[in-house]
This record gives sequence, structure tokens and C-alpha cells, in this order.
Amino acid sequence: MERVRYRPVRAWVWLLPGMLWGLTASAEDWAGYEKLSREQVLARVAEARSAPADLTSKNLSEQSLAGVDFRGANLSASVLNRADLTGAKLDKCNLTVSFLEGAKLAKASLANAMMFSVQMAGAVLTEANLSGARLIGDLRRTDLSNATLTHMKAAADMRNQSMGLMRTNIVNAKAINADFSESELARADLSFSDFTGAKMVRTKLERADFSGSILKGADLTGADLREAVLIDADLTNANLTDADLTGAELRGIKGLDTATRTGTRGLP
Repeated sequence: MERVRYRPVRAWVWLLPGMLWGLTASAEDWAGYEKLSREQVLARVAEARSAPADLTSKNLSEQSLAGVDFRGANLSASVLNRADLTGAKLDKCNLTVSFLEGAKLAKASLANAMMFSVQMAGAVLTEANLSGARLIGDLRRTDLSNATLTHMKAAADMRNQSMGLMRTNIVNAKAINADFSESELARADLSFSDFTGAKMVRTKLERADFSGSILKGADLTGADLREAVLIDADLTNANLTDADLTGAELRGIKGLDTATRTGTRGLP
């Protein structure tokens, strides 16, 4: 199987009016970003008892922040590359245009977080909770195994087409037994990823790209897969009950004869 080569992605510069975010995700010095230690982070979070902590444009890369309660904090344009956020509470946080490349987020909670234009390539999100999050970003090579990603709004932003298609990329990723049920992932790039045993019950996947992905035993009951791209995808023992594949590209698909297809629409 051909592997998609990862390239660092620049933050979209139009998200913060009047400011240019020309830094790449691989930049090391992050000039202009205030560097905070773990102790300083904890102090600022503790000080903000009556209102969410403001940690905008702070450099927290490589910090040990496991278990920290950031709930509701403004972490927009923050840098958390390779930070240890294991078990951290990031519910309802604003992570717009933030960088979490290679971050450790196992068992972290990001429920209802704002994650627009987030850069998370190579992050570990095993057993993390992203339910209800607004997500548009780069999640290439992430590990989402056993994560909860239900009721997410992660469909492509069709209002910004003049700037190019802005969509969620979960490419070359691992999402074994992850739960994407009831989420919106229309036009998302989900190619060359492992979704073995994943749940996508009633998930909106119109025009999503699953090229080369593994969906063995995945539960796609009631999923909207209209015009989805499933070239060379593996659907061995998948559950397609009541799924809609009208107009889907099925060239080279594997295991379709073993899938449960009761009430499935759009199959040849």
C-alpha cells in the first residue's frame, strides 16, 4: 500500500484578523511566543478561578502538563508540540490555530473544545474524549485508538472555498475501536488509516475519502456515505446496515461480500 508522505502544514493566516501566522509547525524558536514553565502554567490556571485562564499565544512545547485542569481556557494560537497532556482536562477550551504536534493526549478530555485549524500531526489520543468538539485540522499519523469522537462537527468548512478547501485530515492514522458515531465528517480525508472495529453509526461521511483505509469489522449502521471514495478500502465483516453508498467510488474495494448489507443503499 502506498504511504502518504507527511509534510508540515502552515497555519491558515486568515483566522486571526490583522495578524500573520507565517510560522510553520516545525519551527523551534517560536519568536514572540512567551515560554511558560509548568509552574507558571499552574499558577495562571489557579489565578483564573472566576474566569477561564488566558494562555493565548504561549509556548508550552515539551512541558509536562499531565492531568492539568485547563477547562474553558483560551489556548488559541498556543504551542504545545510534544507536550505531555496525558489525562489533562481541556473541555470547552479554545484551541483555534494551536499546535499540538507529537503531543501526548492519552485519556485527555477535549469535550466540546474549539479545535479550528489545529495542527496535531503525530499526536497520541488513545482513549481521549473529543465528543462535541468543533474540529478542522491536521491529524495525520495520530493514534486515536479507543477514543470517543461522537457528535463532533468535523465536516469541511464550505464557507471558505475561495481560500481552498478546509477539511479535517486523518491520514495514515490509527483509529482502532474509535467511536465516531453521530459525527459530521463530510469531505474529510480519512485515507490510508486503520479504522478496524471503529463505530461510525449514523455518521455523516458524504464525499469523505477512505482510499486505502481498513474498515474491518467497522460499524457503519445508518452512515451517510454518498459519493464517498472507498478505492481499495477493506470492508471485511463491516456492518453497512441502512448505510447509504449512493454514488460512492468502490473501485478495488475488498471484503464487501462479507459485510452486513441489510437495507444498504447504492450498491451495484
